[in-house]
Amino acid sequence: MSKDFILPDIGEGIVECEVVEWLVAEGDTIVEDQPVCDVMTDKALVQIPAMSDGVVTKLYYQKGEIAQVHQPLFAVSSAQESAQEVSPAQGVVEQIMDHAPVKPTNLTVNEVVEDFLLPDIGEGIVECEVVDWLVAEGDEVKEDQAICDVMTDKALVQIPAKSDGIIEKLYYEKGEIAKVHQPLFAIAIKGSTAVAEPNVVANVSQSKATTAVLDKESSNVVAISTTASSAKVNNSGQLVTQKAVASPAVRRLAREMNLDIRTVNGSGAKGRVYKEDLVAHTQQAQTPYVAASVIQQQPQAELTQNTSDSSYVEPIKGIKAVMAKAMQTSVSTIPHFTFSDEIDLTEIVKLRKQLKPEYEKQGIKLTMMPFFMKAMSLAIKQFPVMNSQPNDDCTELTYFNDHNIGMAVDSKVGLLVPNIKSCQNKSIKEIAIAVMEMTELAREGRLSPDKLKGGTISISNIGALGGTTATPIINKPEVAIVALGKMQTLPRFNDKGEVEARQLMNVSWSGDHRVIDGGTIARFNNLWTQYLQNPSSMIMDMI
Repeated sequence: MSKDFILPDIGEGIVECEVVEWLVAEGDTIVEDQPVCDVMTDKALVQIPAMSDGVVTKLYYQKGEIAQVHQPLFAVSSAQESAQEVSPAQGVVEQIMDHAPVKPTNLTVNEVVEDFLLPDIGEGIVECEVVDWLVAEGDEVKEDQAICDVMTDKALVQIPAKSDGIIEKLYYEKGEIAKVHQPLFAIAIKGSTAVAEPNVVANVSQSKATTAVLDKESSNVVAISTTASSAKVNNSGQLVTQKAVASPAVRRLAREMNLDIRTVNGSGAKGRVYKEDLVAHTQQAQTPYVAASVIQQQPQAELTQNTSDSSYVEPIKGIKAVMAKAMQTSVSTIPHFTFSDEIDLTEIVKLRKQLKPEYEKQGIKLTMMPFFMKAMSLAIKQFPVMNSQPNDDCTELTYFNDHNIGMAVDSKVGLLVPNIKSCQNKSIKEIAIAVMEMTELAREGRLSPDKLKGGTISISNIGALGGTTATPIINKPEVAIVALGKMQTLPRFNDKGEVEARQLMNVSWSGDHRVIDGGTIARFNNLWTQYLQNPSSMIMDMI
């Protein structure tokens, strides 16, 4: 069985490189850390070493071709690695064969276990939280079947199976943080076959010896059980494996930390040692081994948290962590100012009631949000600065042609702000359809990253949960956001001086005072309000 070598991150921002020279050929036997090829990035010439011993079975690129980061660069046969894994047990098998007329037998493996590496989920995302496993170890799965839900800092993403098989191992518990390009789960792929050489037993761990059980009638090896450990103890009393699997960088770090890497328990596939394992090993070495026995001797009452104390600690992660960071950055870098006003929505509420039955016949839920968005888009045409964004040091201002209006949604995974793209080109009906679809996806936490990117101005409908006024925080790098209060039926004087019931809403704007001033936001709000209070003026400007 061959295993692909995935071209790793060579440098920040580098996504591809040119294969300058292959230093090996297909069929060559290579050893760990042996240079395999030279690749040229836009910054330097880099030499790619082998991660383990093996035989090169395929070179995926020709000299001069462009290789992609996180894609297979070459493939190495695992036959030699399998032989190394069973070598501690070889003597046991040979002893049995010396006492019985055992004929060399080829063993056929009907399932090949492969690690599923967590792929790139979105630009710049390097880790995600495992929200829920949709399968368990031992479950049979089909290609494209959903395996788990993971939460990035932008959205909830569902990870599907890439082939039929049986789930062998889930590498993370629910709530743990998974790393991109690291194993997420292991799957036994059905229908794959591999023929082993005579006297070579496959799928035996390096850390265990093997006892072969003979069928006396057929003189064949019929069962293999893992029993005694093949690791030895060094002079310091530490358990030492015969060979550690690790990258050159990890080996170098181990030397700098004055660690024997063979004593470190690797958390990766086949015991591969990562930098985190070195740190964990160091911390474990500093912990007295008597701790476990001491804990066992303590009374149970001392180990149990006081149930009468309702205080507990919860890590801030996922969407909550991103929101916390974004809000802190916005408040600390943008000078906010707030402008509030009251809008009379009586006429547009009547228009919505008239249109609602027709929309429902078409399966469209018509809320007030499409009217707010379309009126805002019309107002932006006359106040393009409201649809602009400054650079980091506020020396340049970019004006956007597209009005990508965001709407804050209180989803089950936290606050999300998806945006409706190009509202200037959409009708109220088209915006209503987009709002309906976006709201449903957001509340399920299944928005794709592109739905959350590219917003130019935002609306927060805090009134849906109650409250009349707010001080919203700008969704940086936008320059303005408006919070909608709850709609109330209140008495107001009409033109004749008579008191009548009106549908009123308070709105609260926050603006970036580096870009817009109070007068600009007031005039913009007046135009936006005019469209909402007099729907006929909005319809006329839409034609």
